[in-house]
Amino acid sequence: MSIGVSFKHLDKMTDDTGIIQFAKYDTPLKKSGYTVDDNARALLVALNMNTEGRKFAKTYIDFLKSAQRSDGSFVNLKIEDAFFTTIDSEDSIGRAFLACCYALCSGNASDNVKSKAKTVLEKTLPAISGFSSLRAIAYSLIGLTFLISNGYIHPDIYKLANDMACQLKKAYSNNETKDWKWFEEYLTYCNAVLPHSLFSYYTISNDRSSLDIAEESLGFLTDSLLKNGYLSIVGNKGWWRKNGSLPAFDQQPVDAASIILACVQGYTATGKKEYISKANISYNWYWGKNINGLQLYNEKSGGCHDALVYDGLNMNQGAEALVSFLLTYQTMTAMLSENNSISYIPAV
Repeated sequence: MSIGVSFKHLDKMTDDTGIIQFAKYDTPLKKSGYTVDDNARALLVALNMNTEGRKFAKTYIDFLKSAQRSDGSFVNLKIEDAFFTTIDSEDSIGRAFLACCYALCSGNASDNVKSKAKTVLEKTLPAISGFSSLRAIAYSLIGLTFLISNGYIHPDIYKLANDMACQLKKAYSNNETKDWKWFEEYLTYCNAVLPHSLFSYYTISNDRSSLDIAEESLGFLTDSLLKNGYLSIVGNKGWWRKNGSLPAFDQQPVDAASIILACVQGYTATGKKEYISKANISYNWYWGKNINGLQLYNEKSGGCHDALVYDGLNMNQGAEALVSFLLTYQTMTAMLSENNSISYIPAV
């Protein structure tokens, strides 16, 4: 399935500032600017490229560093030489924190990238402690598990991880019912990062309640989305609300990646092969095993189409779709290799 995967569109979408947010077809739209979200995800991809990714990693970490405020938060959008607060979010802070944690712990990162990542993540720590967004909490918790598992020492880091896990477990207990095994009364984007983070926390805590909720919630999600024998993602046209219907479109690559990465983390946490099976079925979404029967990865350009839409494909190939696909491709390739040594899986 992954024959012909190329990083040439990543190179095309990246300039001296960072990875460009949008593309018209496969042509970068520099006027769309750059986001912390995309550059954090792209940093994860670059770190998995061995030495070939070092030039990219330097560009992406420099962007994150330049976007950080004095209080540790980030301005999410940069257009030309100006930053804009219009799309700031806790989620973007969580993604940046996770990427910097991964960079600090990565054997592929240069000393320069590691040093900058450490500076950024330590500055971010106070900002993540007051999060209310469950996804931002989940991204941050995954980042904290990277740090803890690699022996990073910082005051109260274990307590912060435990508090975040407790917030997620409380949200689950407040919302789950017999027929709705979820943390909220709706499912929107990157849903699987929530169970993913509890699987990750379990690997450093052996907290059984975290594992139970991770398995139950991911099972609910995958049972709902894989029931036709292929992945059919929660569409963004209204999302999926409790007691409502599951919208079919638009289906975005970042959501497929979220499910795949959570399943791989579920496997590394439990050893249950059912998670690898679910990850494989979900990965095939990119390759045409989906509601429209269309391949999302564009072998000619090396890009990934932005979405499945009701009448086919969104023909644009922007940064979010690209880095979501590439990180998934890297993770699945490593997982299926003979010398697989994956323990902790980053999220998108």
